Amino acid sequence: MKKLIFGGALALSLAACSGGEEAVAPVADNGEVNVYSARHYDTDLALYDEFTAETGIKVNRIEADSDALIERIESEGEFSPADVFITVDAGRLWRAEEAGILAPVESEVLSERLPEYLRHPDGLWFGLSTRARIIIYNKAAGVPEGLDTYADLADPKWKGDICIRSSSNIYNISLLSSIIAHEGVEGAQAWANGVVANFAREPQGNDSSQIESVAAGECRIAVVNSYYLARYAGGDAGEKAMFDAIGVIFPDQDGRGTHINLSGAGVTVNAPNRDNAIKFIEYLTSETAQRYLADGNNEYPAAKGMQANSNVEQLGSFKPDTLNAAEIGRGQAQAVQIFDRAGWN
Repeated sequence: MKKLIFGGALALSLAACSGGEEAVAPVADNGEVNVYSARHYDTDLALYDEFTAETGIKVNRIEADSDALIERIESEGEFSPADVFITVDAGRLWRAEEAGILAPVESEVLSERLPEYLRHPDGLWFGLSTRARIIIYNKAAGVPEGLDTYADLADPKWKGDICIRSSSNIYNISLLSSIIAHEGVEGAQAWANGVVANFAREPQGNDSSQIESVAAGECRIAVVNSYYLARYAGGDAGEKAMFDAIGVIFPDQDGRGTHINLSGAGVTVNAPNRDNAIKFIEYLTSETAQRYLADGNNEYPAAKGMQANSNVEQLGSFKPDTLNAAEIGRGQAQAVQIFDRAGWN
């Protein structure tokens, strides 16, 4: 477990007065907020500093993986210094909810800035940025006609064509959980069985591995998160060449829309600085913070009316599935069971 790291900007110092100029008032010391975060991007550090400069609230942070942070907050109990928990994926937000470490929040600011499907129905967490789970294909092999939906991936016509990562991966678990919500357990089981039958190889690697295999022609089709592919769009010459070799399909555009997932934050149940925690999460949905959060990982801003960066925009526009992310979390256990029955290792 990583130790507590003290971050954030110091209060602005009093500017020197000379020549009749007015002094610049310092930002008041308005306390602190303790952030437990599973996000590890340099841009996050910059927004913490800006939050302190703007509010006078010092940000203290702990960084570790989500499960370790949830376990730590649980073990600290009522004496936990944690004010805010930040993580990636609806499944991990669900784990935090099930562990009972999040407290409900009512905020007009958050309700106005974020669409309903990116807010927990009871205010336990709020979306910060999103990513789409997209289908990619090898352009040299031709456009895969008839591949328009996630359901189409189970069509026997794609036998031996699909590469994808392990079923233990949270992104795949969340995708299947969304399919359960839309099509029921039986429909989700049939889908998983069909996709397994179409594997080009045993599940392996991460999303970057799938992208590189499709670009090289080792697989015709793969399923990846949008931000992985956007990294190649903004990469070096070799990465851009791989990006140019790949076509993108946003599934279910004539139906429910493309599955999306999110990073999100919630106020902890024993937060010693609850008011500051709410202010911090509200700040994370501001235009300035949204640029940091989304651009730092080539994601889509969660706040209404904001555009993604140019690398992400190269993937194309799409209609998202507006299934509330809380529903994606609730189907996780069933999704794992379905994967196991299908033999998706």
